Amino acid sequence: MTPQSRGAETAEDVVLAPIGPADAGEVLTIQRAAFVSEALIYGDPDMPPLVQTLEELAAELQDADGWVARVGGRMVGAIRTREADGVLLIGRIAIAPDMQGAGIGRRLLQAAEEHASADEAELFTGSLSEANIRLYESCGYVQTERVDEGDGTAQVFMRKSLRAR
Repeated sequence: MTPQSRGAETAEDVVLAPIGPADAGEVLTIQRAAFVSEALIYGDPDMPPLVQTLEELAAELQDADGWVARVGGRMVGAIRTREADGVLLIGRIAIAPDMQGAGIGRRLLQAAEEHASADEAELFTGSLSEANIRLYESCGYVQTERVDEGDGTAQVFMRKSLRAR
């Protein structure tokens, strides 16, 4: 189903809530579904988001901040964050494949940024993840560093100022 064919299921229908350990099972399901396309792009079925266990994720969510997105009670997205040294570190943004392109990732990023006390936000993606890079740039992130992975790809680190200095 494409975002255009879903009808009422749009970003406006999304309800955001803080992420917590009780969300681990649903988050893991969405994470695995969302990162399959990344695994295909990179030819790596053993990417950390795909091999993370439920126990590992539940333990991570004990200390992580972040948000989940629901439409009609169904979890359709998640973002995990933590703050360190004045920087909001954003990771594992995952959107259910049938909801990608509906503005949910943008809404999750916005919620994370608005609720942070940090001055800057940082995230990273792979250099072949062009849709991710376009989304992040459209949300105000700029590339700050590229770390060569030695296989023709790079990790692309991006930052955004959250507060006027």
